[in-house]
Amino acid sequence: MLRLQTSILVLAILCSQHSAFSGDYLLPQDWPQFRGRQASGVADGPAPPTTWDVSTSSNVRWKTAIPGLGLASPIVGRGYVFIVTAVGSNEDPSLKTGLYGDIAPVPDEGVQTWELYCLSQRTGQICWKQILYQGVPAIKRHTKASHANSTPATDGRYIIVNLGSEGLYCVDYCGNIQWKRDFGVLDSGYYQVPSAQWGFASSPIIYRDMVIVQTDVQENSFLGAYNIRNGFKKWRVDRTDVPTWSTPAVFEGSERTELIINGYRHTGGYDPWTGRELWKLTGGGDIPVPTPVFGHDLIYLSSAHGPKRPLRAIRPGATGDITDMEDGEDGPFAWNHPQDGIYMQTPLVLGPHLYACRLNGVLTCYDAVTGKQQYRKRVGSGTGFTPSVVAVDDRLYITSEDGKVFVVRAGSEFELLATNSMEDICMATPAISNGMLIVRTKSHVYGIEQTGRDSQIATATFEE
Repeated sequence: MLRLQTSILVLAILCSQHSAFSGDYLLPQDWPQFRGRQASGVADGPAPPTTWDVSTSSNVRWKTAIPGLGLASPIVGRGYVFIVTAVGSNEDPSLKTGLYGDIAPVPDEGVQTWELYCLSQRTGQICWKQILYQGVPAIKRHTKASHANSTPATDGRYIIVNLGSEGLYCVDYCGNIQWKRDFGVLDSGYYQVPSAQWGFASSPIIYRDMVIVQTDVQENSFLGAYNIRNGFKKWRVDRTDVPTWSTPAVFEGSERTELIINGYRHTGGYDPWTGRELWKLTGGGDIPVPTPVFGHDLIYLSSAHGPKRPLRAIRPGATGDITDMEDGEDGPFAWNHPQDGIYMQTPLVLGPHLYACRLNGVLTCYDAVTGKQQYRKRVGSGTGFTPSVVAVDDRLYITSEDGKVFVVRAGSEFELLATNSMEDICMATPAISNGMLIVRTKSHVYGIEQTGRDSQIATATFEE
């Protein structure tokens, strides 16, 4: 109880003083958005344990039940974990796993209540929850999805939550809603079968003082940037793409900064300050999900579904339409594997290697600079591998939908270190912060940390 009271007190100090601070509000080991900083999937600091056991609580620091259903990943800011969920009348909502081709959405589920939870990272105790919206969802969900798919983002002062058709929200660290923007109905269903409503999933990102959202839907797709303090529009540009589920990312290069968007009809780079298009690329898989990632002064893009599934490395600084340009030293493409793209997961760059895991659990390691394949191995059995790979130090954590977490050593040769079971469905990408692996299952959130470790988790404190 004392720890919880301390957490609440710190939150109160944070909320009352945040307007007086300048500089970076996040801590070095925070995990502030989908897949952490720049969506890299790579954490700083100590590594979580290689093995744990949820049935005996070995290396499990805490376990917290979260009601409803949400596939949004956990994020971490200044010692707090933030979780989004949608709570309906069904205490055990359906969630299908595995590889199957049924595109029909879940039938109407009635009124949902969208909630944002704040947990202490030290203890897992709930500090507060805030109801963001209540009503019947404007769009149905996919059988493998929820009504709360988009991962929130934080800059250490505010938490940004995108509920799609139910609005974009800014909440402070005390749980107070600061502003909301309504974009109307956002239908991210399959463009070839519009009745197959699947739900919105692109996550917001925060760059400098801007909230950036990629909104590729059936009609009136757009890319927009909004002031994080008041929600006022900075810029908004139309896009001509079909529905996508990718989260944007910002590449800060030596020559210029590029806002990178994965798409089908319109993958591209934009000026993050104005929304001006810098370069464009069409084609690939027609259901783009993976987020762009960066490394070795290259931009990596993957998409799949349909006859084409490219995995590409693009040099920054491109201009115009680069779709038909050839690979080569002078062109925008560093390398291109036309059939190696992955469908649901986002690739990961760690050291000299790029890792890409397919839905069937086959992990491929490439030389990140040349694209040369180092190995291709099946990680292990599982009903599907939707959560993206995350890493720290020399360890990759790869999660299957049936709750197995495979720990693989990073390197040019495949080495499986351990297999751990969460004993529940896992569809959300884990977070890593300060030696803790934070795993969201269908019904709980876990803090996985080495038993006996003197935790150095820092909790937000500010000074004038």
